[in-house]
Amino acid sequence: MTNYTYIAPCHFGIEKTLSFEVKKIGGENITVTDGRVTFTGGADLCAKANICLSTAERVCVLLGQFRAKTFDELFEGIRALPLSDFIGRYEAFPNRGHSLNSTLKSIPACQKIIKKAMAVNLCHAYGVQTMPETGAVAQIRFSIMKDEVTLMLDASGTGLHKRGYRRESNAAPIKETLAAGLIDLARVRENDVIVDPFCGSGTLLIEAGLKALNIAPGLYRSFAAERLGFIPDKTWQAARQQAAEEIKRDAQFRAYGYDIDGECVSLTLSNARKASPLLKISAEKRDIRDFVKPADNIKLITNPPYGERMLETGEARELYRVMGERLLPLDGSQLYVITPDEEFEDIFGQKADKNRKLYNGMMMCRLYSFFR
Repeated sequence: MTNYTYIAPCHFGIEKTLSFEVKKIGGENITVTDGRVTFTGGADLCAKANICLSTAERVCVLLGQFRAKTFDELFEGIRALPLSDFIGRYEAFPNRGHSLNSTLKSIPACQKIIKKAMAVNLCHAYGVQTMPETGAVAQIRFSIMKDEVTLMLDASGTGLHKRGYRRESNAAPIKETLAAGLIDLARVRENDVIVDPFCGSGTLLIEAGLKALNIAPGLYRSFAAERLGFIPDKTWQAARQQAAEEIKRDAQFRAYGYDIDGECVSLTLSNARKASPLLKISAEKRDIRDFVKPADNIKLITNPPYGERMLETGEARELYRVMGERLLPLDGSQLYVITPDEEFEDIFGQKADKNRKLYNGMMMCRLYSFFR
């Protein structure tokens, strides 16, 4: 069986969470670095990773790594790679990427050299003069870091955060992959009761439901590598069948969402129905000032509005103060709040038992966890 090396980028701060997911689906030789997890496995792992990983932004197949300080070295390095193992006779192979702290700084120039070298490589492999590029798209991604070139094939295509359920959203939704990371950090289980007093479009509640019922986030969507020839169709079919069989249909999970905006409530309910009819998620229009916990020993997980996102900083902090009044004492429940406001604990009125640095896009945030 052919083994491949895979690279899965993720939000900064949830690398260990992603590495646990990779281990769970059978990934080997797992390496964690800032913003990415690298692992190895067979062709079946490509399918499983795309279908099952909830915190990865995408899954890429490593094509090769080498050092290059000149365009000649870049060209020769690309020309020596076994590209025809992954890219077919008629497939297109556009490329995109970045360069940091490297001698080769011009991205357009690097793209041009990489494209030319790949064409020479593939023409030689297939014994032709030109590559027509009339077939499926094999999107190539490259990075040049400190003169170290990494060439990858994007096996996902559209980012893995695009689950398919959130065709509509409110003004500032949290990304699905980051939401899944928060759910993992909150250790949501199949019989938990989850509450979000600022539910927005329902992303946290839905990701909690998918995790609790073990519904693979990519079960109902397609991926770029399915249109390429190096992974058989039966491999994808087997991975989907296994994922479907592992759904916990008898889970007692329940979730409740509240929001001051009635449109957000409607979005939450609509998106939950699209995500899965198995999810037991309800939502109501309710101001945080009127919040009442619906049950004992719940997990409150929320992404409240904040200054740089939807409200002025003063308005956001007033919400944090009200949150403290309505949510404390927790009386056996747990609370997880993500916010960029470093003064959240002081305003809320209780020091977190734990806080973790995360990035919501380029914005540094903290996940404040309260267990008492």
